[in-house]
Order: sequence, then C-alpha cells, then structure tokens
Amino acid sequence: MTNEFKYEVVEEIAVLSESSKGWKKELNIVRWNENEPKYDIREWAPDRSKMGKGITFTQEEAAMLRMALETRDDLK
Repeated sequence: MTNEFKYEVVEEIAVLSESSKGWKKELNIVRWNENEPKYDIREWAPDRSKMGKGITFTQEEAAMLRMALETRDDLK
C-alpha cells in the first residue's frame, strides 16, 4: 500500500509571500484525492514539485474566517 495522493490546483488566487529560496505561500483552490475542491493555504516549491504543510477550508469555513478577520479592529 502506498501513501500517494493526488492533487489539482483548480484556481490560483493569491501569492501571500515568497521566501529568499523561491518558495511561495499561496492561497489556492485545490482538489485533494478527487474530493470537492477546498481553499488551501500552504508553501510551494518554485516548480511545485514539493509542498509544505498547509491548511484547507471549506467554502463555509472560509466565509467564517473572513467574517472573523473583518471584525477585528486591528486589521481595519
């Protein structure tokens, strides 16, 4: 049994930052193992051959995160 998984970057939304080695922290919509696409934040190698640990959000979770961030006074 292998631990392989499939992913497809469905939509590139934004590059949030870039390291001196070219790795980019990105917000994308990604389909993991042919499941429903989710919002995804993680670092990617310049050629996307490697990825760092990340976090995914459903549409509903992303909406809640947006609302939470918009209500913070220090971010306005």
